[in-house]
Amino acid sequence: MITQAPRGVQDWYGEAMRKRAIVEKTAREIAKTYHMSEIITPMFEHTVLFQRGVGETTDVVQKEMYTFEDKGGRSITLKPEGTAGAMRAYLEHNMYAQPAPTKLYYVTQAFRYEKPQSGRLRQHHQFGVEFVGSKSPLAEVELIMLITELIGKLGLKDAKLHINSIGCKNCRRTYNEALLAYLKEHEDRLCPTCRERMQKNPLRVIDCKVDTCKEIVAGAPRTIDYLDEECRTHFDELRGLLDEMEIEYTVDTGIVRGLDYYTKTVFEFVDSDGFTLCGGGRYDGLIHEIDEKQDIPSVGFGMGIERILYFMEKEGVEFEPEEPVALYVGILGKEARAKAYRIVDGLRRRGIIVETDYMDRSVKAQMKYANKLGAKKTVIIGTQELEDNRAKVKDMETGEQVEVRLDEIAAFILGK
Repeated sequence: MITQAPRGVQDWYGEAMRKRAIVEKTAREIAKTYHMSEIITPMFEHTVLFQRGVGETTDVVQKEMYTFEDKGGRSITLKPEGTAGAMRAYLEHNMYAQPAPTKLYYVTQAFRYEKPQSGRLRQHHQFGVEFVGSKSPLAEVELIMLITELIGKLGLKDAKLHINSIGCKNCRRTYNEALLAYLKEHEDRLCPTCRERMQKNPLRVIDCKVDTCKEIVAGAPRTIDYLDEECRTHFDELRGLLDEMEIEYTVDTGIVRGLDYYTKTVFEFVDSDGFTLCGGGRYDGLIHEIDEKQDIPSVGFGMGIERILYFMEKEGVEFEPEEPVALYVGILGKEARAKAYRIVDGLRRRGIIVETDYMDRSVKAQMKYANKLGAKKTVIIGTQELEDNRAKVKDMETGEQVEVRLDEIAAFILGK
């Protein structure tokens, strides 16, 4: 049907759009206090960027990407997440030449072909941050602090921090051997996808959502038991910093995240029902994966806007009410229309929310409309009011009317 949107997408308007705008505005304001710069990257990138950056064994690359061939025969993909594109832009524009670290944030659309569900759509929106250039666990702490502040300001209470370390390539090699040996013992019960994954990237099996695989994984070796000295020290320092900042957390060895670029720290904010609000971690090898000439550490996170709104509704969080129409300017007679509208324009330029008549309604109908809008005050302007330079401003709640000079209406509404 032409008049029906495709499955898994959403039109944003009215109250839903207002709530989304509040969430995005809050996120941007907080990011600004952390001295982060906004970045906007294209909606699509060369497919190879996600294959190399996100990882060919991930569900995102194998099952969920919207990939097509353009008219030039190039393989193009609508971006499924924000990190790879931001890192590509970081490299392309030589941002590494500036003093480190580089702190970027974005509010972007992302596209994944997956089963639509509450808080997750095929076209969705993400608030994300990329902190590039620092090996210190203080970088992770900063992002965790930012998320904690954001969910607090949005009124969310049921979102707890879970952390884990999946190590680096060095200790991952030993871990993968142990994991693969364990998985081979249960290979006949694994789903077909995991039987293939275990040979290419055993860690991906940990992230499988199939029930039988989840049962098997429950008894699998854990990355945290195979960390080398560097990764163990990093994780211990991270925990110490979180303790010092009095940030509560749970060490959750089941977190591995769904993208291949993660190393060392991974974290999620999870509610009491096990639903993930947002996730992130460290990816020190991602930039090198995109450009072999560079080797720059990074950490970041992504948070779905739809998921945030879902959590807020679930918890019954109330949004601040919409700012009402401060004044409805009724127009009496076509002769007064132009001059009355000039008054409307002048009031709006003072920052006052003003509405007026565009439908040639009667004065009685205009007042009914003003009442439906919830206008706080009304005024009727006709030729007589224009000649006298005066009109009666009515308080719609009390019914009180005050005669005000037309050139002083703005000051009256603003209480000056």
